[in-house]
Amino acid sequence: MRTPQDHTADEAHSFSELKAIEQALQPYLAAAKSGDGESIRPAFFENAHIVGSIDGAFYDLDLDTFIGSVTSGGPNPKVEYHIASIQVSGPAASVRVEFANWGEHRFTDFFVMYRQDGAWKIRSKVYNSHSRN
Repeated sequence: MRTPQDHTADEAHSFSELKAIEQALQPYLAAAKSGDGESIRPAFFENAHIVGSIDGAFYDLDLDTFIGSVTSGGPNPKVEYHIASIQVSGPAASVRVEFANWGEHRFTDFFVMYRQDGAWKIRSKVYNSHSRN
């Protein structure tokens, strides 16, 4: 039988995992504003995969190509974001982030994340560019 202390410990662990995931996303979120693509590298597994489309053009990118596209987009100081959802199951998580004013776009990003050796990283990203699609 579970005790109240067990429940409290589970809640604290769950909350700390959410905070750890938010922290792991910070390099990516900061790069949306700065345009410094290389700064997102620590947020991703090296073999991460990025898929989506803009203006009807489908993109299927490896991490290095995606980093180059963030850099070539340049700074976006007016970009806004909202972490809309985080779902966690053990070492696996899915995260949805909404962006406005990233360049001329509104994006919804879906991240698949994994905790390896105590650190959360993005394994893959799928995105939608809304009206520009």
